[in-house]
Amino acid sequence: MIIERLDPSRIRVGMAGTSRDDLLRELGTALVEGGLCKESYPEALVGREAQSPTGIDMDGFGIAIPHTDVSHVLSPGIAVGIPASPVRFTAMGTDDEFVDARIVCALAIDDPGAHLDFIEALLAVLRDRATLESLAAAGTAGEVMDIIRAKEEAAS
Repeated sequence: MIIERLDPSRIRVGMAGTSRDDLLRELGTALVEGGLCKESYPEALVGREAQSPTGIDMDGFGIAIPHTDVSHVLSPGIAVGIPASPVRFTAMGTDDEFVDARIVCALAIDDPGAHLDFIEALLAVLRDRATLESLAAAGTAGEVMDIIRAKEEAAS
């Protein structure tokens, strides 16, 4: 479950950054400060996103799920960012299509075999528009936690 890998200290609501790289560095730093990632993680996150974009259009709602190689990760976890204004990410699998992300989930994955399971669990939470809109409108880290917890409990 995603809620088990999320801590309110790694949730940023109303992020002021206006560039993709600023958001990635802030979320990456949250994972470093939480003891889940090495100091190299924020820049590795920026570098990987430039090479392998993670923007996803979820039925007209933009999200991004950036992550890095396991060598930068100490323990699994997630940082969630909700920018004050949507931030442009390149769409996954392209280099010329873009997504204005309203939610960014930086993943700390320490087991390459668990990579797809982790992303699938996250996408199960983010799959419906009502949940996405609720998350984007959340005013506090606690609200984000409550929305994710309720979504996962309803699914189990």
